[in-house]
Amino acid sequence: MINRTSNHPLRQTPRILSIAGTDPTGGAGIQADLKSIAANGGYGMAVVSALVAQNTLGVRSVHIPPVEFLRQQLHAVSEDVVIDAVKIGMLANLDVITTVRSWLEECRPPLVVLDPVMVATSGDRLLEPAAEQALRDLIVLVDLVTPNLPELAVLLAERPAADWAAAIEQGKRLSARTGVTVLVKGGHFNDSDCPDALVDTHGRLAPGVIEFTAPRIATTNTHGTGCSLSSALATVQARTGNWAQTLAEAKDWLQDAVAHADELEVGHGNGPIHHFHRLFSDGAAAPAPGVAPTFSSTLWRDVELIRRQIFDLPFITDLGSGALAHEDFSYYLAQDALYLATYASVLARASELAPTESAQRFLADSATQCRDVELELHRTWLHQQPEPHEAGPATTGYLDHLLAVSEAGNFAVLLAAILPCFWLYADVGDRLHAEFRSRPDGAEHPYAAWLETYSDDDFAAATRRAIALTDDAAATASESERVAMRQAFAASSRFELDFFDAPRQLARV
Repeated sequence: MINRTSNHPLRQTPRILSIAGTDPTGGAGIQADLKSIAANGGYGMAVVSALVAQNTLGVRSVHIPPVEFLRQQLHAVSEDVVIDAVKIGMLANLDVITTVRSWLEECRPPLVVLDPVMVATSGDRLLEPAAEQALRDLIVLVDLVTPNLPELAVLLAERPAADWAAAIEQGKRLSARTGVTVLVKGGHFNDSDCPDALVDTHGRLAPGVIEFTAPRIATTNTHGTGCSLSSALATVQARTGNWAQTLAEAKDWLQDAVAHADELEVGHGNGPIHHFHRLFSDGAAAPAPGVAPTFSSTLWRDVELIRRQIFDLPFITDLGSGALAHEDFSYYLAQDALYLATYASVLARASELAPTESAQRFLADSATQCRDVELELHRTWLHQQPEPHEAGPATTGYLDHLLAVSEAGNFAVLLAAILPCFWLYADVGDRLHAEFRSRPDGAEHPYAAWLETYSDDDFAAATRRAIALTDDAAATASESERVAMRQAFAASSRFELDFFDAPRQLARV
């Protein structure tokens, strides 16, 4: 493996070179790379390795320019511009791979990300055997390789992984064999979540596997996600120099781009992702590239899809309109009372771990408030319900998660885990209370007294305090702790979604 200059300076606007094929419709290849680079704060440059006649329905033909012209393009860029990172995509044959390899050995760019285009979505192999081996050999010259699951299997000459655990093991074997860091991508699995993991067996990552998971988005418009993610990773890493932070930021951006892909309405097949959604959206929701958001705003964007799913739940819409069945409301309140009893103990544990007297007092007061709310639920709403109430699966899962984080004893991670119960509850409360107050028949609403509690100023103030404490904790946390904080916050947010949906899930049993 090439010994790279470890002290290559980070840049606010890194200069990123993409070496890849084209896509006339703009969704993949060099066109997607340039959009991805710009969206993540870089200056994009491009060397064309292949001219591809394709659209959202498929590839029609491929023209490979003479390798001498490819060589001239590469030297024209590198002899004039300092390159901070290189992203390599489609290398269509053995001569092209050999030419790029020679340039890499001569130019020695400080950062190289390889997206090995080897297997089509259909499963067809895209390279001849000699070219496949040349691409395997090229991996030792790069810093990060980003295969999809079929490509990961081809690189190892193995069968594709049957599940996520097997995919991680394949990533470890590829890292051990090549000496590079591997991005293992779980998008090909049909699970409800889409995991991605950085895997390195050579001590460059602590821990050796860094994983981020995001909810799967129901859309067919995912054309170019591999190209776009690898380009984003090259760009963000040239800006941050930290792979864990890079994956978190790039995956956050990609999740946003996929979530808003349907808005573009490009083509009749699998359309592109929305690379520039954040540019066109409310600026308050996403900072400009290169400008660090607060840690809490990053957490909030991490769960954008979950927040939208919460507001689409029948329980939430029916609670707001008053159409919610009484038995569903009663079940929710009973589960909430059971939840609060344990949540209060988790808050008390957080108070014990808090580093300042002010934080200790706030969390202890919050624990007391939880117990008071639990008692009030029993006194006002649940006194007519039969006892005992048993915790449902959603409640049990959520509490097991919180207790596990609590027992681990890391204050910053525990704060992130308890924050969704403040923040998502306040968000739902603001929306429902606003809708309720706008109704002319608000006084006749069957849950009027309950909805009025959502307007509580003290709870809103407590939520702001919890957010501020989380930002303070993140400011002094290590990078691995911040990764764990994001994972804990996202996990708790998913449990909040399940908790709100529990009455409907119970009805299905």
